[in-house]
Amino acid sequence: MKEQSSWALPGLFGLRGAIPKVMFYKSHGKFLLIALGLLLFMSGCGNAKNDASKPSVSISVWHWMTDREPALQELAKKYVAQTGVKIDFELFAPSEAYSQKIRAAAQGKNLPDIFGVLGEKKTLSSFIKAGHVLNLTSYMAENNNAWKNTFFTEALAVNDYAQGNSYGIEPGIYGVPIDIMTIQMLYNKTLLKELTGSGNPPTKFEDFIALGPKLKEKNMQGLVSGWGEGWMIDCLTNNYAFNIMGKDKVLKTYKGEVSYTDSDWVKVFSLFKQMKDTGVLATGVVTMVNKTAEQLFASGKAVFAFNGSWCVNVYKGMNPNLNYGVMLPPAATDKAMSIWGGAGSSFMINAGSKNKQEAVKFLKWLTEKQQQESLSTVTSNLPANKNSLAQLPAILAEFSRNMGLSTHPNAWDVSEFTSVTENLDRGVQSIIIGEKTPEQVAVEVQRVKERELVKKMIN
Repeated sequence: MKEQSSWALPGLFGLRGAIPKVMFYKSHGKFLLIALGLLLFMSGCGNAKNDASKPSVSISVWHWMTDREPALQELAKKYVAQTGVKIDFELFAPSEAYSQKIRAAAQGKNLPDIFGVLGEKKTLSSFIKAGHVLNLTSYMAENNNAWKNTFFTEALAVNDYAQGNSYGIEPGIYGVPIDIMTIQMLYNKTLLKELTGSGNPPTKFEDFIALGPKLKEKNMQGLVSGWGEGWMIDCLTNNYAFNIMGKDKVLKTYKGEVSYTDSDWVKVFSLFKQMKDTGVLATGVVTMVNKTAEQLFASGKAVFAFNGSWCVNVYKGMNPNLNYGVMLPPAATDKAMSIWGGAGSSFMINAGSKNKQEAVKFLKWLTEKQQQESLSTVTSNLPANKNSLAQLPAILAEFSRNMGLSTHPNAWDVSEFTSVTENLDRGVQSIIIGEKTPEQVAVEVQRVKERELVKKMIN
C-alpha cells in the first residue's frame, strides 16, 4: 500500500499570494522527480513574468537642463509605464561641460540615442555633416504633417535647413523643440507707475530715453541686463539693426556685401550712446552678468530689464510677489521691432542609433499637448506645442504673444564670424562707458570683418 503524505512548497506561487499543498508519493523515488519537475516548471513561469516586466528597449538621453531634470524624470516614469520603453535621462551641467561631453562623444562615436547641440547653427551643421544627426523631415510629414503642424513655425526654423542653404546641409528638419523662448524687455509695474504716473511702458525709443532725467531725479536704476556676457548686447544690437535697416541689409552685412561703417550701423551703435548719455541704463550694466541683473530686477531695484522668457521661473524663485510686465524694446523707427525667439531647447536623434524609431516615438510623445502642458507648468517655460497655451500663467502668455515677431541667428542662412560678433559686443560696451564713439566702433568692427573675409578666401 502506498503511503500518502502532503507538503507545502513555500513561495512557489508567492507572486499570486497562494501556497497550495502538493501531493507526492514517497515510494519508488517518485517524490524527487515530482518535486523537481514542479520547481522547474514554476521557476520557468516566474522567469517569464520577470522578463516581461523588464523594459524591452532603453533610450538614452543626454541633456544640460538642470531646471527641467525633475520634470523629465517624472515623464520618463510615465512613459515606461505606458509603453514599456525605458527613458534614461542623464544630466550634465553646466552647459559648457555638457557641450564638451557631446563633442567628445561625437569624436568617439558613442553619442546617446537622443541629445542636444548647443551653440550656433554652424555647430549643429558640423554634427549633421559628420553623420551624427537624423533628418526628421519624413517623420514630421507623416499624416499630412501632423507632427510638424503642432509646433510654432519659429521654433522649427532654428533646426531647419532650406534648399540651397549656405551650410551645405541636405534640406530638412534636424531637431525637435521641446520648449520655446522670446527675449524682450520687462518693466516693474509699481516702479514705472511711480516714475511716470501712468505706468504705461514706452513703445518708442525717444520716449524711453526721455525717462533718464526722471530716473536720476527719483534716484532709481533704469535698465539692467547681463551685458557683461556679451551675447545679450549682441541680441539687442541685432534687434535695433533689424528695426533700422531691415533683415535683408543686416544679412548682407554678414555676407560682406554691406560695411559696418554704413550710416545705418552707425545709427544702431548711436542708440547705446543715447541710452548711456540720458541715464536710462543702470549703473554697472556693462560688466553685469545676467544672474546679477535678475537679482536686481527681482528685488525691485530696477525699473526695466532685458531678459528672456526663462526669467519667469527665475523671478518666481527670487520674489514670487514681483509685479511686472513684458514689453517690446522701444522701437527706433515706425517699423515693427524684431526680437530673438524660437526654440529654447531642442533634442536631436543620433543617426547611428539602433533605437532611432523608438527615439522618434518618444519625442513625438514628449511634444504632445499633455506632456507639453506638464513641462510648462513645472518649469515655467513656454511650450513648443502651439496647442498647449490655454493654461499658461498670464506673464508667460505675454511672452508668447510676440512669437510672430521673433527671429534668431540659428534661423538665418548666414552667420557672422565669431570674432566680428565679439568685437562688436566689446565695441558697444566701450561706447556705453564712453571710451569710444559709435563711428570708431564701426571702423574697428569693419576692419575685423575684412580680415576674416580675406582669411576665408585664402582657406
